[in-house]
Amino acid sequence: MARSDSEQRSSSVKDEEVYQALRDEGASKEKSARIANASANQSRSEVGRKGGEAGTYDDWTVDELTQRARELGIEGRSTMNKDELIRALRHH
Repeated sequence: MARSDSEQRSSSVKDEEVYQALRDEGASKEKSARIANASANQSRSEVGRKGGEAGTYDDWTVDELTQRARELGIEGRSTMNKDELIRALRHH
């Protein structure tokens, strides 16, 4: 019998409250789960301060953005300009 999305998520997400808040804000399932699991292992305030290592997509080249879009399976990436790639990546 197939498990529901909620049942599947509960087995891999350690902080459901953080996960759901991030999903409500529009974060991807992967990003929400990663942050929720990190916050379960540390205090939430520590997780919030930890970021900033990757820089912003604005600093990436079009080739780098296209490669990341390819990794995430974003369709139509080959015809997108830099702004469109950034928008697609942020809303994935």
